[in-house]
Amino acid sequence: MAVYTQVSAEALSDFLAKFDAGALVSAKGIAEGVENSNYLVDTTGGRFILTLYEKRVAADDLPYFMALLDHLAAKGLPVPPAIKDRAGHEIHELEGRPACLIKFLPGVSVTTPTPAQARAAGEALSQMHWALEDFLLDRPNSMGVDTWQAQLDRCGRDLDTIAPGLFDRVSRALERIIAQWPRHLPPSAIHADLFPDNVLMLGDEVTGLIDFYFACTDVRAFDLAVTHGAWAFDASGHHYDAAIGNALLQGYQRANVLPSDERAALPILAEGAALRFLLSRAWDWLNTPANAMVTRKDPLAYLRRLDFYAANGDALFA
Repeated sequence: MAVYTQVSAEALSDFLAKFDAGALVSAKGIAEGVENSNYLVDTTGGRFILTLYEKRVAADDLPYFMALLDHLAAKGLPVPPAIKDRAGHEIHELEGRPACLIKFLPGVSVTTPTPAQARAAGEALSQMHWALEDFLLDRPNSMGVDTWQAQLDRCGRDLDTIAPGLFDRVSRALERIIAQWPRHLPPSAIHADLFPDNVLMLGDEVTGLIDFYFACTDVRAFDLAVTHGAWAFDASGHHYDAAIGNALLQGYQRANVLPSDERAALPILAEGAALRFLLSRAWDWLNTPANAMVTRKDPLAYLRRLDFYAANGDALFA
């Protein structure tokens, strides 16, 4: 979450008038994340999240995201579907951006998860995969393996301003990962971005899975690899917490046993996940507008994950 687009009180009040959601009481921008503009909105009828979709989220993809959330919500998973207005519409326009009013879910995102919380997150991810087995819509992964070369080329030698020699290091890793990528594994709808800040918790209970705006069709185990890298390291990527990583995998297996071929692919999938976030963070690091109310994230934290998985992945996921 972040704030790129400012919304006036007058525009927001007019927007809310389309819904049976009450009158505006207050709205506060949410600074975390880097993708969309988000506000915590309180009305006389309750609390909501207002999301304005910025350039990285294509308006044509929004029906897919809304359908996926509706599918999961119908199966009882703790996800935040968009609120329909009186005419039954979920997707609107506000301040020149596509916008949705989103159901507010209770809970907080943990910054330093415990093994019990990681186990719960792994189980919730597995339950989500199970619930999506009959979700029939398809969306290619806009940040998937077939896009990484173009992302690297787009960053170019500017990567070396982040760290000397970074471009060449990433180039070598990318060539190796693409050569080993497990394209034979079956595809599924996945979240693709289940960081701790996209999981809401009360104690050790998962109360919300949020921010599905990278959701797509890709290798199912890639979702687990993304989540493992997001949860099992400290923010800098220097320290791997084996208790957290193992608990996450145990939680996943508790609800949905991972087939042997998918588990065998986890080492290279984890390297690919690290490379994917290294590249997107590097682009954001180089190009985030100076006046954006947004927290930039260190791409080198994912270079360290990439190096760790390359050295330890086979033993880690055995």
